[in-house]
Amino acid sequence: MKLATTILAACLLTVAMAGAQPLSPRGGASEQEAPQVDFDRFFEERTMRFDFYHCGDASSQEYFFDEIRQEPYWAGSKVSLIDDTGYGVQLLKLFDRESGRLIYSRSYCTLFNEWQTTAEARTVRKAMPESVVFPYPKQAVRLEIHARNRQGVMEKMFEQEIDPASYFIRQFTPRYDTFEVAYTGNPATRVDIVLIPEGYTEGERAKFEQACRTFAAELLSYSPFRENAARFNIRAVWAPSMESGVTIPGEHVWRNTATKAQYYTFDTERYQMVEDFQGLRDIAAHVPYDYIYILSNTQKYGGGGIYNFYGISAAHHPDRTGKIYVHEFGHVMMGLGDEYAGGVSYNDMYPAGVEPWEENLTTLVDFDRKAWKAMLDPGTPVPTPLDKAQPQRLGVYEGGGYVDKGVYRPWPNCLMNNLHTIDVFCPVCTAALERYIDFICR
Repeated sequence: MKLATTILAACLLTVAMAGAQPLSPRGGASEQEAPQVDFDRFFEERTMRFDFYHCGDASSQEYFFDEIRQEPYWAGSKVSLIDDTGYGVQLLKLFDRESGRLIYSRSYCTLFNEWQTTAEARTVRKAMPESVVFPYPKQAVRLEIHARNRQGVMEKMFEQEIDPASYFIRQFTPRYDTFEVAYTGNPATRVDIVLIPEGYTEGERAKFEQACRTFAAELLSYSPFRENAARFNIRAVWAPSMESGVTIPGEHVWRNTATKAQYYTFDTERYQMVEDFQGLRDIAAHVPYDYIYILSNTQKYGGGGIYNFYGISAAHHPDRTGKIYVHEFGHVMMGLGDEYAGGVSYNDMYPAGVEPWEENLTTLVDFDRKAWKAMLDPGTPVPTPLDKAQPQRLGVYEGGGYVDKGVYRPWPNCLMNNLHTIDVFCPVCTAALERYIDFICR
């Protein structure tokens, strides 16, 4: 996408354009293949949060500064500081200003970028509050945000220098109680999940606490999370809502709730999401966390999950709660793509001629670079015809990424496809999740 260049001072930021970067064999920018960063040399064990507004329409995006905050904990790895995965549609890069060295990077996705693919974005300009977090730097740094264009290439869109000693950095003020759900050890070598309540009033704390226990039990009962349960910490923040229940605009139901989530996001009934990502960060900051997951006080089926952003789902659905948690966390943790067709308001999420970055989707444009190809049995036809006699044969099956044609998935059915008839991830999704758990826990 071609972005406008905006130069602003004080409350506004500098948007900078840069040339496209070549991709490494795993899809990451070659610049990211840097020597290991010494955490103690460059960082303190707390978090810096950079708040901004992500603005634009279907064909453009800009970033406008809000403020910088200090948060009390850093839960991330002190070793896996440079993201070489090639995942995501946005990429945070942090450079030591004095040496110019890349000292931290993380890829992620956003609700705003999903909105850009909807029909509304062709006629409306919109702003969503967002933020990125990173370990608190000891000296001045330069922050950059890169975005993936329609050709699948990351381009630099924005930069700003930051002085960590500035007295304008807002300090954290605790507001809520917290409690542990499942604790196994040092956050630096664990996958740390924070659970946030949506639509639970002061009198419903016990209900939320039970929902948290159910989340932990269900998530950690599915492979490969089950085998890695000792590498997960799960904590919760008790942030009660003024009113019980959830907002459902299509049914004219509005509730005053802690995260302001709502169904009918992008006019899709089951898509329950939160636009105020900064508000989620305010709640989550009470504990060390890598991932945010919101438990919604409703039986209504629905929710969503965005890579390195957050997940949300109904906590009291009568029969599929566990599968919903696992499916959405597949999105949140490492960006697994949806393998079904239809049911969303997105248009052209996967452009023809571009290989998806998601591990479990391909357009066959550059399938040779997928780890998935090496996992196929010799002689497996590509594409692979459906064979009811071999329903769990690894192959390349047409249909996925919300469309029937042109996008392919690894298995006829998987937890990233249909929650009604399957309760396992395919081998491609499983292997990708295992690799990313290792990355986070190094």
